[in-house]
Amino acid sequence: MQRDRKFLMGGVQAAAAVLSAALVTVPVAAQVITGDLGAPSATVTIPGNQVPAPEMPFGGTIKETLTGSKVWWPPRVVPPKGAPNVLLIMTDDQGYGVSGTFGGVVPTPALDRVAKSGLRYTQFNSTALCSPTRAALLTGRNHHSVGFGVITELSTGFPGYDSIIGPDNATIGALLKGNGYATSWFGKNHNTPDFQYSKAGPFDQWPSGMGFDYFYGFQGGETDQWTPYLFQNNRQIFPWIGKQGYNLITDMADEAINYMQGVKASAPESPWFVYYAPGGTHSPHNPKPEFVAPFKGKFDKGWNALREEIFANQKRLGVIPPEAKLTDWPDSLPKWESLSADQKKLFARQAEVFAGYAAYTDFEIGRVIQQVEDMGQLDNTLIIYIVGDNGTSPEGTLSGTPNQWTSYNGILDFPVAEQLKFYEAWGSAATYPHMAVAWSWAFDTPFKWTKQIGSHFGGTRQGLAISWPNRIKDAGGIRTQFHHVIDIVPTILEATGIKAPDMVDGIKQKPIEGTSMAYTFDKANANAPSTRKTQYFEMIANRGIYHDGWYANTTPPHGPWILNAPLPPIADYKWELYNIKEDYSQANDLAAKMPEKLKEMQALFVQEAAKYQVLPLDNRSFARAVEPRPSTTAGRSVFTYTGVNPGIPVANAPNILGKSYNIKADVEIPQGGGKGVLATLGGRWGGWGLYIVDGKPIFDYNMLILAHYRWVGQEALAPGKHSIEFDYTYDGPGIAKGGSGVLKVDGKVVATGKQPNSIAFLQVSDETFDVGTDLYTELNAKDYQLPFAFNGKIDKLVITLGKSQLTASEQRQAEQMVAKARD
Repeated sequence: MQRDRKFLMGGVQAAAAVLSAALVTVPVAAQVITGDLGAPSATVTIPGNQVPAPEMPFGGTIKETLTGSKVWWPPRVVPPKGAPNVLLIMTDDQGYGVSGTFGGVVPTPALDRVAKSGLRYTQFNSTALCSPTRAALLTGRNHHSVGFGVITELSTGFPGYDSIIGPDNATIGALLKGNGYATSWFGKNHNTPDFQYSKAGPFDQWPSGMGFDYFYGFQGGETDQWTPYLFQNNRQIFPWIGKQGYNLITDMADEAINYMQGVKASAPESPWFVYYAPGGTHSPHNPKPEFVAPFKGKFDKGWNALREEIFANQKRLGVIPPEAKLTDWPDSLPKWESLSADQKKLFARQAEVFAGYAAYTDFEIGRVIQQVEDMGQLDNTLIIYIVGDNGTSPEGTLSGTPNQWTSYNGILDFPVAEQLKFYEAWGSAATYPHMAVAWSWAFDTPFKWTKQIGSHFGGTRQGLAISWPNRIKDAGGIRTQFHHVIDIVPTILEATGIKAPDMVDGIKQKPIEGTSMAYTFDKANANAPSTRKTQYFEMIANRGIYHDGWYANTTPPHGPWILNAPLPPIADYKWELYNIKEDYSQANDLAAKMPEKLKEMQALFVQEAAKYQVLPLDNRSFARAVEPRPSTTAGRSVFTYTGVNPGIPVANAPNILGKSYNIKADVEIPQGGGKGVLATLGGRWGGWGLYIVDGKPIFDYNMLILAHYRWVGQEALAPGKHSIEFDYTYDGPGIAKGGSGVLKVDGKVVATGKQPNSIAFLQVSDETFDVGTDLYTELNAKDYQLPFAFNGKIDKLVITLGKSQLTASEQRQAEQMVAKARD
């Protein structure tokens, strides 16, 4: 094998020598090379301390001509021999008591399959909120360490809270890609700031900029699974158009299967990494109806009886200790027997749909796992299946809603009688539903609290199953070691034989903060002490600290479903203390009996908080949403567009809420008459649109499906140039006020009217602002069907915004609701 360049110093040879000198030479002894170095088939396993590895020097020969010259190809980078494929699965908003595998009443055969061929973990923990958990999962570092102390919509200008995963915190995608893996990401991405969703980028915080060769998924905290806010790599796509019964949960599985098949066909010996993160079961709960039907009547007994059933199942399965206690039901939530017949009927239906969604999500995951087996790769595939990124969501209000956007906009008591009108349609494309809070508490059995609460295991305890047939021989085993989501990356690195690098893309890396769980794969270590000795928890000043079997935590001042309630000073939070070795579910508070131990644990929390960028603590909850942060629309009052411009993210669009506004479109109507959308923001669940039907101009305001306010011109527009204008005067000051609108054509008033109220806080954010067409859901199905593109020409569209007529406190409230909707 030739490893040294040979040069004739003159002409082309001299130029080649200069090029060679610029390259970093890596000692061959540091490499593991397979095949003849320089041959096209040669491969190299890099030492891994630097990703990508420095380029090898050219090892061929360059003469004046081809005569006497010898080609030399750099070897292809491959992982260590025998490295497994990796399928990393994380579902959404599912607490410990949801899946049948961990005692829930929802059958989860795909999760069962992983557990039966591998291991179940009963003390595995998240951060209590989605994007912080996902940031920690992907980087192997604590969520504050990578800037995700909270969701990006609440980011502040402190290192632990700026929501930027910096280049010194490379993801597992980047590490595996740099070592020869094919990397892909399917499903939810809530780690890109919303103001970077547009075509303008930048894309360094997108999956493609974080080490993933391929991305097929949605942006933000949630999306309608029937018409999702979907991207393929950096391009917005609309695969549901023309596909009856489309659902992203199925489409995503199809895409992952096709991707794995393609990788296997193209490079059968190359391992792959698939990060699979479906939207189930975050709201809206959108299962296909055949998955809901089996749960008919299953929840008629109510949430209190459900807790008892789950708790008994958990003990029977051994996923909680025999001595574990079921924590008390909170006084702030109603007991089932106190409800009316209509409430019971409605709430049972909500749970049926949620359960169907969980079952549907697991079914499609099962198809992906089956594809791995069908390709003959199951034995050497490490499957990590994490049930939820936090506890079950309490964001559906005390009574649930058929349209989550009503609660996001402060309508917290959707009357039961009105909700029952959606009973049969619940979960379908005709709803955007969430369930009552009490179900969320029940699905987090045996623990207290829910998603968003970082101090208690109801917010942080997740079911976890891991299988790897070539390595894990204790099939069906249970592991009780205390671990955290940051431990997944080092586990993958140890399993693949890949080193955590010192440098990535020339940037010095921060240390990985997780610890590998691979020691638990051996049956001999089934009862070994946990290698994770200490772990802090913090989410919006709700705090917890684990150390060697002890756990201290603050008491949440109130439930996250109670909005705008006053919070005590951070120093005044009450603390609790638990011996987790004897008290699995945080049922027996020892703080009063062991004050010195509590002080010891409190001091340890402060130490860890300082170490991992948790400070300064901030309990402003969603009030911090008003903090200034990067934006492409801040301060703008005039927005001008020409031609067709679909798919503009809400964060980059004009926000008409709480202010007067003017929309003016200069258009050309074709021969035969005009039709189509001129501009729209929102859709089926709420928003506004200016469009033409049967030649007549219309402005429609969809008040969150509760009402439609319309202005309609009575005469069809003649062919030729026209100016169509809607001028609206807001009846402020104040929030959610009504106003007066005037529709004009060529300066002449064609319709006037008033609307009594308006959307308070949040435009429907998984829709987009579209000029010249409508891409997602129709604003008013009685007027048109998608895409309803304008058949004329838009010369110019100008939207002019008046000043906000919200008071400072109302503006803060509005920003809080925006952030809460995107958590």
